[in-house]
Amino acid sequence: MKKRVWVTGVVGLGTVLTLGACGSSEGDGDSQEISFGATAGPYSDMLTEAIIPGLEEKGYSVTVNEYQDYIIPNRELASGTDDANLFQHQVYLDNFSNENNLDLTSLISVPTAPMGIYSDEYATLDEVEEGVEIAIPNDPTNGARAFLMLEEAGLISFDDGIDPLTVSVHDISENKLNLQFVELEAAQLPREAGQKPLAAVPGNFALSAGLDLATALELENMLDQYRNVVAVRAEDEEGELAKDIKEVVESEEFESIIDTDFEWFGKPSWMEE
Repeated sequence: MKKRVWVTGVVGLGTVLTLGACGSSEGDGDSQEISFGATAGPYSDMLTEAIIPGLEEKGYSVTVNEYQDYIIPNRELASGTDDANLFQHQVYLDNFSNENNLDLTSLISVPTAPMGIYSDEYATLDEVEEGVEIAIPNDPTNGARAFLMLEEAGLISFDDGIDPLTVSVHDISENKLNLQFVELEAAQLPREAGQKPLAAVPGNFALSAGLDLATALELENMLDQYRNVVAVRAEDEEGELAKDIKEVVESEEFESIIDTDFEWFGKPSWMEE
């Protein structure tokens, strides 16, 4: 397997990567210029390595606009600056679009880096002692993911009938080790892996901080709603570009690159069928 480390620095809003113009795959010598939004790190890499080469073969000239937060990319997509983006999961896209009155939609889900439990103190979850602190994300969406992962690991239990997308500390019926939950901003969690006995770190932040997914004590069995999606404007959902993006992502070439360079990324259910 090719080892890689994603390191994300402060990326200015003007950071632009232009990935080689090429001729049309039909041989007409023209290329259609499009722009893809992304945050720096693994999903920008997924674009450049696994998606854009396929689009270039179809006759597109692709520019990648990298952003430093999760707010601007959707606004730039809605305004027409970008034609598509890749950085967010379905739950975030739905919430952001509703709260900001944007007409955006997901096109297709892609393999996504899972949240993991990391520790410098313990080698396995079986070693975890009673009453230790675990740092978890303080936002409801990622917090729910952390609690679901802890349930799957057998460390906590929930009341019957809970909604897995909104589960919180208040839904815990049993905390077997009396874990102490410390809620922090998700971006702060990678460094807590060395400060707190345990830290539940979303995959993108783990990779950006140089953590190896393979070293996590536990990786989440991610719900499809938490897998990242390619997003487009709703009016473009049935357009030629949308069709071509889906064809590239559904191709054998795309999956081969994922298997080689993004090995620990969880695949969406459509890829496992």
